Amino acid sequence: MMKRQGDILFVKIDLLPESLAAKDDGVIALGEQTGHKHLLVYGSLLTDKQNNMFITVTSELATIKHEEHRAITLPKGLYRVIKQREYDPEGWRDVKD
Repeated sequence: MMKRQGDILFVKIDLLPESLAAKDDGVIALGEQTGHKHLLVYGSLLTDKQNNMFITVTSELATIKHEEHRAITLPKGLYRVIKQREYDPEGWRDVKD
């Protein structure tokens, strides 16, 4: 199962990697152009040493809010957070939302 909100993709996974740290502010990504943020509500946001993000949802649903996109919900489970990337002549870069 996958869900998308703007330039962020949420992919359901079976297991979390080891050595994750909690990211307590719930901010998944900040919009570089507008300052708006993708914000996790009712879930736990985790990062690994390479700053990859993961979400655990232990309640029935978690919500991802953003000022410019409609809110989405993630059912109970584990998720990998993937920021969309694009290629330009100077190489790969994160998409700017």
